[in-house]
Amino acid sequence: MTQRAEILGISRGSVYYLPRRVPAEDSALMRGIDELHLELPFAGSRMPHNLLNQKGFAVGRKHAAR
Repeated sequence: MTQRAEILGISRGSVYYLPRRVPAEDSALMRGIDELHLELPFAGSRMPHNLLNQKGFAVGRKHAAR
C-alpha cells in the first residue's frame, strides 16, 4: 500500500480513510442554519443561535457559528 500511495502521490492515511455518516440530527441543524443564512446573510452567530433555539434546536452559540 505504501508504494501504491507513493506512486499516486497521496498520503497513506487517505488510502485507509473511510468517511463517517453525518447523524440525522446534525443534518437537520445544518439545514436550519442554511435556511437562516439565506434569509439573514448579515447575521453573525448570536442571532441564528437565538432563532435556532426558538425553533427547538438545542445548540450553543459557538456550535452555531462553526
